[in-house]
Amino acid sequence: MREKILVVDDEQEIADLVALYLQGESFEVFSFYSAAEALECIRRESLDLAILDVMMPEMDGFQLCRIIREQYTYPVIMLTAKGEEIDKITGLTLGADDYITKPFRPLELVARVKAQLRRYKHYNSGSGMTDDIISCSGLSLNVKTHECTLNERPLTLTPTEFSILCILCSHKGNVVSAEELFHQVWGDEYFNKSNNTITVHIRHLREKMGDSFEEPKYIKTVWGCGYKIEA
Repeated sequence: MREKILVVDDEQEIADLVALYLQGESFEVFSFYSAAEALECIRRESLDLAILDVMMPEMDGFQLCRIIREQYTYPVIMLTAKGEEIDKITGLTLGADDYITKPFRPLELVARVKAQLRRYKHYNSGSGMTDDIISCSGLSLNVKTHECTLNERPLTLTPTEFSILCILCSHKGNVVSAEELFHQVWGDEYFNKSNNTITVHIRHLREKMGDSFEEPKYIKTVWGCGYKIEA
């Protein structure tokens, strides 16, 4: 069965171009030029991934991402304006899994889509995991059901947040660099030293876990090296 992808952008040329490239890769694409038009599709279709433009009239991509995250865990990629770092951080904080800056190369977007789908299916199927349940420091992650609890309290995580916790818990007691986390989660080469994607996701995870930013109990920062969860 073909994966279903939602594309929402008020610039019709961009939406149509993205749809064309994705259809060329055998994805089933639902393309809309406004967030309001996309809402019915979100509720009706069993989607596998959404691509949302940030700047849209009436309802922007942030609002649409928030609506999606209230019910669904499939990956969300945000399209942001060039140089708008605040858009990237806001989108990730609301639960987006990745972002790509306009103007972008369509083939790069296709690569990001494929990476997100691979990771999402990998962790939802438990593929490559030795155990169905990963536990450490009060955390319990079920890689088959995509459920996570902290001290028996359920945590609602995005696919990317779940993936990051899986990696850290699988390497419990050892430091995992931001670059290694990025490559394991996204599986591509687009990491650079100024990329704060992992930092934002770690911050969001700490918020959901009720952890301290100054002296975190669970996800600890090893300055200049990366992050770790104690065994």
